[in-house]
Amino acid sequence: MTTTGEVHAGAGEGPWWWVRWRSAVLDISLAALSALECAVEGIQFSRDAGLPVPVGTVFGLFAGVTLLLRRRWPIAVVLVSIAITPAQMGFLMGVVGLYTLAASELPRRITAALAGMSFVGMFVVTYVRAHQGLVRGDLSIAGGFIPFLSVTTALGMTAPPVLLGLYIGARRRLMESLRERADSLERELMLLAERAEERAEWARNEERTRIAREMHDVVAHRVSLMVVHAAALQAVARKDPEKAVKNAALVGDMGRQALTELREMLGVLRTGEGAVGRPDRPAMPLAAVGAAAAVASRLVEESSEGPCLAELEELIGQSAAAGMVVNLSVEGEVRSYAREVEQTAYRVVQEALTNVHKHAAGAKTHVRLAHRAAEIAMQVENEPPPEPGSAQAARLPSGGNGLVGMKERVSALGGVFVSGPTDAGGFRVSAVIPAVAA
Repeated sequence: MTTTGEVHAGAGEGPWWWVRWRSAVLDISLAALSALECAVEGIQFSRDAGLPVPVGTVFGLFAGVTLLLRRRWPIAVVLVSIAITPAQMGFLMGVVGLYTLAASELPRRITAALAGMSFVGMFVVTYVRAHQGLVRGDLSIAGGFIPFLSVTTALGMTAPPVLLGLYIGARRRLMESLRERADSLERELMLLAERAEERAEWARNEERTRIAREMHDVVAHRVSLMVVHAAALQAVARKDPEKAVKNAALVGDMGRQALTELREMLGVLRTGEGAVGRPDRPAMPLAAVGAAAAVASRLVEESSEGPCLAELEELIGQSAAAGMVVNLSVEGEVRSYAREVEQTAYRVVQEALTNVHKHAAGAKTHVRLAHRAAEIAMQVENEPPPEPGSAQAARLPSGGNGLVGMKERVSALGGVFVSGPTDAGGFRVSAVIPAVAA
């Protein structure tokens, strides 16, 4: 990260109007040189003007010290330098003042006006002094050379400091703009990092929810049937040994199927963990967790073909074998759908039958499946249980996640899910999913 903000925060540490002590020392040094220059030039000025030498020296000292104010009031410094130009003093003040004025944030018209005044003043003074020197015989040049000398001197005293000041001012503004952009980019990067972390956390939560839903759908149904068969086995073990053996075989088959499905899912998850947790590879950064979660989700979905509507009769047969009276009716022309549509439809029916085993054991159940032009609809409705409290007899636990998981699955595909009790005392689960051809 950049530290431009820290630099700006600790910049105002100089005395008075100076930002830094270094700037104050520089200006004091320049003011001292300017005062010394003006004091020396004030000696000749006092002689030419017929004034006492101390007066000219003191005047030069006070005029030269004005350069100390160049950062605070650059216009005043330039005006003072123009005012003392006829006295042939303040050349350093004029050059530094014009440079400071051009490099400042003042409007360019002010800089141009003062630079023009300085140019005219220097031109006039040089022209007059050169003409006087030519008359007195101090200069041995042609009279026509005086204008050229005056223009050259005026340009040399005004153009370089103004151009250099304009360049330095533009460069300073560019650097300030770059610093502001760097600070803005730093803030944006921090904001993006925070959002990336939030997205990663959201992806982790979504992946936990999805895995929990998959585990619930895979295990809950078969384990519920196992519990029902175990309860029936306990009831008929002594009265009907042959039926008890049959129920025991069914419990074993369902347990093996549940273990197989669970092992397949955990195998995919362990494969993903092994790729990330290898000791010869660095830890995955936080921003990549979301992508890793998406990959893990895709691997779980692609690890097997998953259930489909063709296996619906087998699913209903398992419930019938557990003692449930189930009727299946299919409307419309049977056709294949996209894998996720068939999986969701199968899971809805599966979870609805599991809820019947848990909460209404022995109740007659109707499963309806309708193949429509643009959607597939399913409905699982059970009648009131013949014996109240039969569900509690099997002691089937319920976490309340089945209906939530079904609604999440159906909503993820753009479908509609409705569930609730019926007027007759039963319970109905309905879902409509947009049809996507395979």
